[in-house]
Order: sequence, then C-alpha cells, then structure tokens
Amino acid sequence: MTDDGGRQGVGEATAVFGVDIGGSGIKGAPVDVERGALAEERYKVLTPQPASPESVVDAVREVVRHFDHRGPVGLTFPGVVVGGHTRTAANVDKGWIGQDAAGLFQDALGLPAVVLNDADAAGIAEMAHGAGKGRSGVVLVLTFGTGIGSALFTDGALVPNTELGHLELRGKDAERRASSAARERHDLTWPEWAVRVDEYLDLVDRLFSPQLIVIGGGVSRKHDKFLPLLKEREAEVVPAMLRNDAGIVGAAMAAGAAAVR
Repeated sequence: MTDDGGRQGVGEATAVFGVDIGGSGIKGAPVDVERGALAEERYKVLTPQPASPESVVDAVREVVRHFDHRGPVGLTFPGVVVGGHTRTAANVDKGWIGQDAAGLFQDALGLPAVVLNDADAAGIAEMAHGAGKGRSGVVLVLTFGTGIGSALFTDGALVPNTELGHLELRGKDAERRASSAARERHDLTWPEWAVRVDEYLDLVDRLFSPQLIVIGGGVSRKHDKFLPLLKEREAEVVPAMLRNDAGIVGAAMAAGAAAVR
C-alpha cells in the first residue's frame, strides 16, 4: 500500500529518512533500515558558513524536500546531544549551544524529528550492519572528518556523547592534530598523517582498552592509504563497512525506532 503518489507510508515500509550534518557538508537520503543501506542516492549540500541554527535548518529542509519525504526524520549533529537539545558545538556556530534542535527541525520540516550525536549515529549503524556486527566487549567507532567523532560500545550498548576527539593531545584538542581536516590543512602525506593517527589511537587505547576500533568518516573510503601504515596493537583496527553513509543510516535507524515506541 502506498500514498503520496506511490511513496510508501510510514509503518508500511522500511524506508526512513536520515540526515548527516557535518562541518563541511549536509547529506541525506531515505534509508532501508532493515538492510542498513541507502534506499536512494544521497543528496548533499555544503554546510552554510556560518553554520547558524537558521541556516542549517534551511539546508536540511532543502535536503529533505529534494526527496519529497513524508515521515520521521533522523538527524545527526556534530556535538553533544541530550534529549534532542544540543549542548556543545565544536565545528558549527556556537548559537547551537542550548538549542532544542529536535524541536527546531520538527517545526521547520513539519515532520517528527530525532537528533543524536553524529558519531553515535555512525556507530549504531556499524554495530547493527557493519564492522561491529556481532562483536562483544569494548568497541570504539571513530569518525575522521572535519573533527574526530567517537562512539563507544560495551557488549553492544552505546555510551553516548563521548566526544573523544576533544581529548587533549600535545596541549590541544586531538582532532586539531589528527582529523582528516588536519591532514589537509597541514598538507600531510599519508605516512605523516598515520603517525598522528597512531598517537591518537595510543591515547584512546590507554583509556578504554577496546577489542575493536572501527575507522569511519569520509577518509574511510581511502583506508588502504593509511590503515596498513598504522602500527600493530592489541585492538583490531578495521575500516567502517558503511563508509561515510553510516551517519545517515544510524540517524534513520534512531528515527525509525522512535516512531514505533
């Protein structure tokens, strides 16, 4: 059964919409949450600068309307999110701090909206459909992009909002040295960047002793350039299977779960 000119209605299909809000781009697509895959090719716009609440909401509206989507929408945010409210904003405008982000998007879209930390969303997707599927113990999903996001799991349960990219490394936020953006900003070769990534992984290794580290974010599609350069460690280090689509998939999974509660 379908509505809206052939689009499947909520509750009659597995497609839910996911939006991944990043420091440089905002991308979204309908997601088949049962398969953990995009149902259509994603649509992307540049993150407005400054990335104020008003401008980001407008950009998200464009992404969602591109698909004429009707139904729940899950959205990621690059910062701490508690109860749909954004508590920090490292790589977007500080005007997001203290905002009822879920309420803003729900009002703008006229649709139910769920907002969660971007790396947490990616981690949820990787644990359900990707490199972390079926893995117990401590699993750490790290996304390398504009910053470094983190999702920490213990026996499959998420510890939300860890934001480990802001651990101190050499006197500054670790993401300032080891993110994908830092590699581009400092024009580092892959071997030079791998040394910085190793230094960061040493830090999180000492703190959490993970059995598995999953490397995601945009740089994961080039994992063959740097993963072989990393040193041997007790934790298994693997690329994200969902690559840079993990945030979209995880956001949609969160929205789908909220819709049936």
